[in-house]
Amino acid sequence: MKFSLKITISLKKGMLDPEALAIKHALNNLGFDVDSLGTARVFYLDVDESDENSARQKGQEMCDRLLANPVIHSYDIEVSGV
Repeated sequence: MKFSLKITISLKKGMLDPEALAIKHALNNLGFDVDSLGTARVFYLDVDESDENSARQKGQEMCDRLLANPVIHSYDIEVSGV
C-alpha cells in the first residue's frame, strides 16, 4: 500500500539559525515587526509499506540515517494514505 510522508526537520531550541536571523533582520528592515523566526526543511515522500506504522518507521529510519542530525535537529513525520 502506498503512503505519503511529510517530514519536517528543524533545528532544536538553542541552536543558531543564521538563515532565520538574516530573514528576520530583512523583514524588520521592511517594516514587519517580527519577534522570532525559525526555518525548517520539508521532505515529501511516497513509500510502499504494509501499514501506516511501517511507513512511519521507515520515515524515522530515513531521518536517523540521513535526513536529520540528531544532535541539532528535531523532526516530525506526518503519514497519510495515497
